[in-house]
Amino acid sequence: MKSFALLTTVSLISLSTLATVRPAMALESRQPAETQIAQGNNQDAIGHYNRGVGYIQQEKYDLALAEFTKAINIDPRYAEAYLNRGFLYQQQEKPDLALSDFNQAININPRLAEAYNNRGLLYYEQGKSDLALSDFNQALNINPRNATAYYNRGNLYKEQGKPDLALFDYNQALNINPRDAEAYLNRGFLYHEQGKPDLALFDYNQALNINPLYALAYLNRGNLYHEQGKPDLALSDFNQAININPRYAMAYNNRGLLYQQQGKLNLALFDYNQAININPRYAMAYLNRGVLYAVQGKPDLALSDFNQAININPRLAEAYVNRGILYKGQGKPDLALSDFNQALNINPRLAEAYANRGILYYSRQEREKAIRDFRQAAELFRQQGNAAAYEKVMELLRELGAV
Repeated sequence: MKSFALLTTVSLISLSTLATVRPAMALESRQPAETQIAQGNNQDAIGHYNRGVGYIQQEKYDLALAEFTKAINIDPRYAEAYLNRGFLYQQQEKPDLALSDFNQAININPRLAEAYNNRGLLYYEQGKSDLALSDFNQALNINPRNATAYYNRGNLYKEQGKPDLALFDYNQALNINPRDAEAYLNRGFLYHEQGKPDLALFDYNQALNINPLYALAYLNRGNLYHEQGKPDLALSDFNQAININPRYAMAYNNRGLLYQQQGKLNLALFDYNQAININPRYAMAYLNRGVLYAVQGKPDLALSDFNQAININPRLAEAYVNRGILYKGQGKPDLALSDFNQALNINPRLAEAYANRGILYYSRQEREKAIRDFRQAAELFRQQGNAAAYEKVMELLRELGAV
């Protein structure tokens, strides 16, 4: 029987992450809603507030924080100052302080839509999706023209597996603000996942027309070109993403995969190393580098990388498949079987795991189990449109007289 050694080459393109959900900043200068202190002190509070806004625009965040605190000390009812100080605490990864300030802003002004949006974002980041959704809804009830709240709610719906609701919200955000590059990016990503490459490409192009320095949009468009079999365009976009952000680990990883598929193994290894140097917790880069080492006949290095990928992300099914393939090649069938089983526990639709487990069963003379796994793999490959892998599995089934 023909071998499926490294059938997976499961160095999957780590298709782009969603753009970072953005908090809204109330940058306008406004008189506090109520005051119980002298008008002169009000003006002092407003002055500190405006200086804080200016420092945010200059990316001098510590100075901005100090100014908002001074504004609050002068006028403890200054809702916008709490809002912006909460935003800064959120950026500093101080969620308790941020939440306290957003709550205070809402207590002072229950109609401050931006405070609900920002608190919703904080809940979103904490995995409290019900609270986040409630706050995004409240922000939109107060201000139905709040494009950022639509964008954020769209991201939440996307993560919840509600693409129709997500698409509606991205459309609303873009109707309100046609210059929202992040909304185009995320809508394009949604179209990409839905198998609508022309719509995805249009949106990625729009994002880049609005912001020509948008590294994530180049990454996403490069991924799309890669999938479409346009390696030169993909490489150009990955290069551009890296030129814009030389610390972009995902761009190095994806460019490395492209080089690996082109047989440029030294270039691929360089890029995987770069990705790992930038982000030592990047499980996919360890997986991809492990596949490269396996191809180069360096099983010890490959095993080390697969182990590292699994340590970082115990739910990375592809890492178990590749480690299982390695164990099988080393004559450790029990370890291989355990890894294939684990991969399928994590992802019951991983065709490569069924195919490789089928080969293992056949080598152990468990013919019926092998046939069952090959049939499952063939059906999944067919559904995924992977004609080459489907034909390989069907050839195995024909050799077994099971077709």
